[in-house]
Amino acid sequence: MAYRLITQVVIVGTRVVGRAFAEAYKQASASSQYQRAQAKSGNGGVSGRASLSSGMTLEEACKILNVKQPQGGKADLEEVMERFKRLFDNNDPKKGGSFYLQSKILRARERIEAEVKPAIEKAAQEAETKEGWNPKIYKDR
Repeated sequence: MAYRLITQVVIVGTRVVGRAFAEAYKQASASSQYQRAQAKSGNGGVSGRASLSSGMTLEEACKILNVKQPQGGKADLEEVMERFKRLFDNNDPKKGGSFYLQSKILRARERIEAEVKPAIEKAAQEAETKEGWNPKIYKDR
């Protein structure tokens, strides 16, 4: 009689765990599809990937740091860094601040930098193309 009870408990437990696992998989799959769709409809492939990695939109990042959105891939990085440093230091947990807010501020800076980075690299590449390739030569004495 006891073996029947134990068998029933195992079977019911397996069903419950199996259903929970299947539901969690469905939710994870739906979330992944939603994020991919958001990345495709975003401002190009780079910004979509940056949004997926940081979990933050460009608009949200600009609101957190209280800066203007990058126009044409160009932003005032000095202003972004100044605001980042001030907000990051003000929210130091040792000074009574919040670690959560500090992490949000850090992610906001990273998101804006990820948006602007391709434009900066492209400008540097164009500048190098204009001036030509000048290797640095070091002579041994």
